Amino acid sequence: MTPHLDADGHVEYLIYAGRDITARKRAEAELHALVDAIPQQVWTMRPDGSLDYSNQRCLNYTGLSVEQGQGDGWIQCLHPDDQQRIRDAWQISRKTGTPIETEQRLRHGTTGAYQWFLARAMPMRDEAGQIVKWFGTCTDIHEKKQAEEELRVLVDAIPQHVWIMRSDGSAEYGNKRWADYTTMTPQQYQVCGWLQAIHPDDRQRVLEGWQSAVQAGKPYEGEQRLRDGTTGEYRWFLARAMPVRDETGQIIKWFGTSTDIEEKKQAEQQLKESRESLHVLAETVPQLVWVRRPDGLHEYVNQRWGDYTGLTLEHMQSDHWAHLQFIHPDDHESNRAHWHHALDTGIMYEHEERLRNGQTGEYRWFLTRGVPMRDEAGQIVKWFGTCTDIEDQKRIEERIKESEERFRVLAETVPQLVWTIQPDGTAMYFNQRYYNYTGASPEQALGHGWSQFLHPDDSEQVLALRRHLLATGEPYEIEYRLRDGKTGNYRWFLARAMPMHDEAGQIVKWFGTSTDIEDQKRIEEILRQSQERVNALMKSKLIGITITEGEQIVDANDTFLRMTGYTCEDLRAGRMNLMHMTAPEDLARTRQAHQELAVQQSMTPYEKEYVCQDGSRLPVLVCGVIFQHSPLQAINFVLDNSARKELEQRKDDFINMASHELKTPLTTLKMQTQLVRKRLEKQTHHEAAALLSRVEGPVKQLERLVGELLDVSKIQAGRLEYIRETVDLDALLHEVADTMQQLSPTHTIVVRGATSCTLVGDKDRLRQVFTNLLSNAIKYSPGAETLEMDLSASPETVTIRVRDHGLGIPREQCDKIFDRFYRVTDLSRRAIPGLGMGLYIVAEIVKAHGGTITVDSVVGKGSTFTVTLPTRTSLSSPWIDREKQRSEP
Repeated sequence: MTPHLDADGHVEYLIYAGRDITARKRAEAELHALVDAIPQQVWTMRPDGSLDYSNQRCLNYTGLSVEQGQGDGWIQCLHPDDQQRIRDAWQISRKTGTPIETEQRLRHGTTGAYQWFLARAMPMRDEAGQIVKWFGTCTDIHEKKQAEEELRVLVDAIPQHVWIMRSDGSAEYGNKRWADYTTMTPQQYQVCGWLQAIHPDDRQRVLEGWQSAVQAGKPYEGEQRLRDGTTGEYRWFLARAMPVRDETGQIIKWFGTSTDIEEKKQAEQQLKESRESLHVLAETVPQLVWVRRPDGLHEYVNQRWGDYTGLTLEHMQSDHWAHLQFIHPDDHESNRAHWHHALDTGIMYEHEERLRNGQTGEYRWFLTRGVPMRDEAGQIVKWFGTCTDIEDQKRIEERIKESEERFRVLAETVPQLVWTIQPDGTAMYFNQRYYNYTGASPEQALGHGWSQFLHPDDSEQVLALRRHLLATGEPYEIEYRLRDGKTGNYRWFLARAMPMHDEAGQIVKWFGTSTDIEDQKRIEEILRQSQERVNALMKSKLIGITITEGEQIVDANDTFLRMTGYTCEDLRAGRMNLMHMTAPEDLARTRQAHQELAVQQSMTPYEKEYVCQDGSRLPVLVCGVIFQHSPLQAINFVLDNSARKELEQRKDDFINMASHELKTPLTTLKMQTQLVRKRLEKQTHHEAAALLSRVEGPVKQLERLVGELLDVSKIQAGRLEYIRETVDLDALLHEVADTMQQLSPTHTIVVRGATSCTLVGDKDRLRQVFTNLLSNAIKYSPGAETLEMDLSASPETVTIRVRDHGLGIPREQCDKIFDRFYRVTDLSRRAIPGLGMGLYIVAEIVKAHGGTITVDSVVGKGSTFTVTLPTRTSLSSPWIDREKQRSEP
């Protein structure tokens, strides 16, 4: 229709034009009839992704009318767990204009049941290249999905690590046994992440071998060590992989297994030690896999079964008991009894039997296992089983028995007490050194008699721990005292034991040693007493104490800082130089005293004057001794001598005390340092590392406490500065959560509500806030497994909630926990470790950002800390503008 206008622009009349579309309509009807005949669901969508047509098969399945399915109405037919994923995939395809292919579950309109479909869609473009419509289909793949699930059950029944790789060699799937062993999630092991579970010494070799196999398209086989994600230990595995090809011969996947050969490796080592030359153990034969119905009919056997027995699946299905001809005659009855017992009870089938090789006629030992698969009613519908070749293991067990006497010889030669115990905890062997030390006979020590030689104060703890470890199978390590049979005195021993497992993973024996650590324990006690004396000296309120390296004061107690007017900040900044703080007229005498100290390891007390921070002078009496040689350090004692006449007697008392009371602990400290050094020189590297590692924890704790004390001090003085900068809060929270997750693997930290949110604040101080809240949540929820951090935002504010499921805080304490030095106690009135400064500092930092922090807690259920921060605020002193700092020269 086109209007015709006159000279004044008014419509004089309308011109109508029409086009015959009968043929087009007829073609569309024929097309719809054709589409309805296709055995698939067919649909079209507009360029914006809204549905505008679906064929009758689609409408019949979903039960939706044409009007209900159009637009976004079709989404209601998707399974709730698939909706967001499908929305995201469509959004990407619409933006990129690329075809889409997804697997999704659709609800049947009549039964309400969900079935799997493969959805594919292609864009149709006009002459300008613009998408004008999307044409798509949904193909029923439900039976395929069920078959995949049955295959996964079969894979999980195999006592090996089973994995699938893509055609390019990247990881796609690992079975439950793999995931349980490595503790890696699919996200962690996919692509090349699985390499992190390989021993560093094997990683490059394994990667090169795998890449070579992928490039050549040949089967892969190699031995490698895999890390146990729970214990951190490595075990040897034999990895094998075979390529799977399509009709054109192209590799589409790699299927592989990893077989635990740790015991084989250990056996090789034992045989190597007991003999000069041993034959290398035969290569582990892969497993035979089968699936049977409850009536005994074989539903599936893998290729290795056929290769070994020479039977086809068709032959076995025509004769239910055809496989019995390959079982050794002596094993027939026990095989039949075990199988019928499994059928009657529904428990796992497990039996050792000999199977004949169909080609050679030889028999080999196999461990046969079968696991039942049940339906929803609990009825067994299938049995999934494997036959594992244990011929080599059987032979190795015999050889190990033969080398048992050689083990006894080795046990008698080591300078330790050696013993073995049975799984129930009864002692079955002690070496002669044990009998010589305890003075006991085998009759007195074997069984449970050994416990009589434990110190009475250690007996209950040792027996309780041993019972626990025997029940869990964990490695055994404990310190206890054993009575010397000759003198009746007790000496400290470090006992260690490791379990030995059979092929079924059951503990059959424990091997243990007891190492004399009496001298080490004495040294530790001497060091502890020395540390207590040093701490008592540093806390003296009468005497100033400094530690110097050359002319620089590297440490000082509060008394010395108060005397001279310097601060801890001056000390850390290196602004306390011994010579710069000495009055000019006393420099010569001070240098002389230090020369005396270097030669004689101590100095005669002398008088001098310190120049204080404010320029005033302080008369003092000084003495010192060398207490460390690498680096060379001296400890100096400073007594305020400003009231000379009144303190004359005190000076004498100081000199007397310095020559008696102080000399004794310092001499002891020097002796113990020498003892430790000599002891470490004699110890192995592991023992030295163990001693040093005990210092790291207290040092880190002291650093944290000092930092918190400094923050509290600055807050009280109004001198805690903040850096003004733009903070990506979402990224910061994930960074903090990742860091805490690595430090505390006992808890799972979940971050929810990720959103793009920025605010103006101090990034490091905000990190301190959420690190402290997460640390507290972990500390106060020892029995829980999960912590949550929820992030939500509005145009003006952002809210972060840190939630634990731990002890909870009593209502009367909730208003006090942000007070300085206040600590929450649990219901048993035990104080939780800490000085009560963390939440006080957190509250002050949040307050400085213009925000608020509150707590909502229920005793026994946990606590939720809510931090609310403004996204935009005017920050003033003591804030420092980061961008301004960068622009300044």
